[in-house]
Amino acid sequence: MSLADGASPWPDAHVVIAGVGVSGFAAADGLLQLGARVTVLDDAATEANADKGALLEVLGATVRLGPGSTATLPEGADLVVTTGFPPSAPILVQALAGSVPVWSEVELAWRLSRPAKVIPWLGITGTNGKTTTTQMLEAMLGAAGLKTAAVGNIGRPVMEIVLDPEPYDVIAVELSSHQLHWSSSLALHSAVVLNLQPDHLSWHGGFEAYGAAKAKIYEGVSHACVYNVADRATEAMVEEADVVEGARAIGFTLGTPAPSMLGVVDDLLVDRAFIEQRRDSALEIASLADVALAAGGSADDVPPPHVVANALAAAALARSYGVPANAVRDGLRAVRVGAHKIATVAERRGVRWVDDSKATNPHAADAALRTFGDPEDPSGSRVVWIAGGQAKGTRFDDLVRAHGPRLRAAVLLGVDAPVVAEALARHAPDVPVEVVTSAEDGRKTPAASADVMARVVAAASSLARPGDVVLLAPGCASLDMFVDYAARGDAFTEAVRALES
Repeated sequence: MSLADGASPWPDAHVVIAGVGVSGFAAADGLLQLGARVTVLDDAATEANADKGALLEVLGATVRLGPGSTATLPEGADLVVTTGFPPSAPILVQALAGSVPVWSEVELAWRLSRPAKVIPWLGITGTNGKTTTTQMLEAMLGAAGLKTAAVGNIGRPVMEIVLDPEPYDVIAVELSSHQLHWSSSLALHSAVVLNLQPDHLSWHGGFEAYGAAKAKIYEGVSHACVYNVADRATEAMVEEADVVEGARAIGFTLGTPAPSMLGVVDDLLVDRAFIEQRRDSALEIASLADVALAAGGSADDVPPPHVVANALAAAALARSYGVPANAVRDGLRAVRVGAHKIATVAERRGVRWVDDSKATNPHAADAALRTFGDPEDPSGSRVVWIAGGQAKGTRFDDLVRAHGPRLRAAVLLGVDAPVVAEALARHAPDVPVEVVTSAEDGRKTPAASADVMARVVAAASSLARPGDVVLLAPGCASLDMFVDYAARGDAFTEAVRALES
């Protein structure tokens, strides 16, 4: 299987798909169309999984759902396609021990697109900002008149593009560390690592392995390796990557850019990388007002620094593909990003309620808290911080140490609420803390999720004062209590609106 692609004899192969979610279903569908023998396994026998499994059975797959389904690798497997399972998962341990290759759905899509449907990929990864950057990039490419799509970890599987009979010029691909870990042959047109902070440490087994997975996005890049000037780790990844001769290192910075960088001058986003006169000139590609519009604000707003950084990264990828400056600007003006990202839900009795459920690690929560004032400036808004969930092996000491003086209170929920509470006790012992537990022993039912969030919001309401911000920026994943971070944000919004009535 090491050289397998879309022209390989797939009817001779037995492929096991671990997980029947969106990407698992797409992988199975594509392989069945190629005539492969497909077995689909998932430990969750939900109604949605059962519906997808029934359809795949009609198409010819063997489907096993329910607890223990992924405990044992089926006999005769030639390949395992995994959709987020960690390296420690029994089925993957067995596969690797038996020299059975393990691929991500992304790796499968890359291979199956060759040789008949080769499309340039512009890849985005990083601890935070991936989805926003991918959406911005898609809009810029579309504004240039290119047939494109945002795919990958953003929610739409890459396999859908491979199966789509419509031709595409280029695609914007959001790649998670999980997907990159199980990918080995990707060779992108251009790629960016936006930033690197501790996250998914329990999945990868440590920060070094997490960073190594992210760095794989640069391997084989043919045109531009885009890095964050403010995050030395991303530049080091570029320096160590094995790329195609002629591929360039392109930085992005919130300051004045040097040659081969994009950056900010006054209120303008400028390019000193993709112009001939880059040694002594810069090309205007957009304004901060355009970024503010993309973030859902008005042209008079000052966009958060991390959103400006995302826009610069997207612009660098777009420019690497030849997108003109006016399309970068028009793309930013057209796109609206940030569902569950610094979204004001309501203002009630002088208190602003903000949904940043997408903050699923401490670094993202730090960015959210900084939106409402510099930690060193006591004049910023006081914050009632809603946090907790699945910490994924990360710690909160630095975040609490920085923001503790501005916290009015903290309301904690989820399986790792004690991790956050311990950091608060160590570094902000005067901050009142309330811990809200599930009334159904952690069962992830809609009723339990709604109930726990209603009690979280009620607790926050009792602690907030006029002029405060109540900020849902959990710093943790959501799957212990909610279907995903979007469901957590939706539950927060509904609870706040119910509080208003």
